[in-house]
Amino acid sequence: MTMPAHTPAAGVHDAAAAANALRARGLRLSSARRLLLQALFSADGPVTAEALAAGLDDRLPPSDLTSVYRNLETLEQLGLVRHRHLGHGAGLYEPTGTPARELVACERCGDLLALAPERLDAVRDAVLEATGFHARFTHLPLVGLCGACAEDVTAPEPPAAPARSPRP
Repeated sequence: MTMPAHTPAAGVHDAAAAANALRARGLRLSSARRLLLQALFSADGPVTAEALAAGLDDRLPPSDLTSVYRNLETLEQLGLVRHRHLGHGAGLYEPTGTPARELVACERCGDLLALAPERLDAVRDAVLEATGFHARFTHLPLVGLCGACAEDVTAPEPPAAPARSPRP
């Protein structure tokens, strides 16, 4: 399992501020990093490294996937980017300047819901009481059945749906 970096979020809200944060830490702003930052801050939500390397639907020039992963790892260690996993698919990356959301996912239809963290406080409290663990649902979602799938438990299980970007 890929673990998230536990670096505090840098809290930058645009690519220019992220570039300044890189320079302030003594790192070079290569053209690959500049393009990656522009892509992350111009995306409509969390995106895969593969989509970033492919040029985000021709909005940017394509990049080498290995370079994208290496730069994403550096940006995450600096607190500029976070990633999450939505099941068996590729991880999703987004700038840390966006509000942190916790995720619930339907394991049957693939529906994904992004929630403000306080909406799951009671769940976190129950997990803490039962196990002693302080649960977070930002890196991996809380998985179960959505209301519609729970009502339809007698229907045959459909093939696994591809992971979707979370809806607000």
